[in-house]
Amino acid sequence: MNKQFKKVAVLMGGPSSEREVSLRSGAAVAKGLRESGYEVVEVDVKGPDFSIPAGIEAVFIALHGEFGEDGQIQELLERKKLPYTGSGPEASRRSFNKILSKKVFVKNGIPTPEYEVLEKGQKRSLKLPVVIKPACQGSSIGIHRVLVESEWDKAQADAFLYGSEMVVEAYIKGRELTVGVVNNEALPIIEIVAPDDWYDYKAKYIKGTSRYLVPAPVDDNTSKLCWQIALKTFEKLGCRSLGRVDFRLSEEGRLYVLELNNIPGFTETSLLPKAAAQAGVNFASLCDRIMKTACTDDK
Repeated sequence: MNKQFKKVAVLMGGPSSEREVSLRSGAAVAKGLRESGYEVVEVDVKGPDFSIPAGIEAVFIALHGEFGEDGQIQELLERKKLPYTGSGPEASRRSFNKILSKKVFVKNGIPTPEYEVLEKGQKRSLKLPVVIKPACQGSSIGIHRVLVESEWDKAQADAFLYGSEMVVEAYIKGRELTVGVVNNEALPIIEIVAPDDWYDYKAKYIKGTSRYLVPAPVDDNTSKLCWQIALKTFEKLGCRSLGRVDFRLSEEGRLYVLELNNIPGFTETSLLPKAAAQAGVNFASLCDRIMKTACTDDK
């Protein structure tokens, strides 16, 4: 079997609020890699002082949220000169921090909803409806859609539990689309049909809550533009290996990039594996394909 790496570690768990999701992702990835012929060690990461067993040649990062997606684990692996999947430290930071992402989108002409950044005590200038998001969180934790003024105080108080800054974004009424990218190749588009048009934590992780249409029922022009914008977003954030770009498609047919997830989920309800399957790539092959992209910044 011609593999660059034979003995690999899957890093999972982590200290973030997404720990449980990450444990599920990591277990699935480990199984997929074993099916692809790798010798796999599962490492439950509790914090920065974790250790990787001797003889490991490369690492598959299945850590979500803080410490996994924000560049910290990537910096540690760079120092160890150990090849790893996913983006490098700087691109991870840019992707994970919604404020840094927004600046990249605006600078590069990537369509994204109008937004502002607020700290505690600052007044909102955007009109309702809006979506508020902690600057650095994932899995829809701390995210709220605010339709009426009476919902604002409670929603912003919760968002500020996860950091000192939050992004307030114009709510785009329409459809939710997502595009997975693996090794600079865009996968089939998925439409997410969530209850009440709101893809929150419950809609993401409770099986059967949301429906996923693969491929998304959108016209050819929209599909081509969606792929084009997804790849541009991936490139301008400086990403490599894998990612998933989330969109809103407005009722007028305009596409808006919400964010890029640089370590998307690998659970049974996750979207990247669904898109890969539609493209004819089974789960084990997807894990193998991503594992082969493992590298360090100096290559």
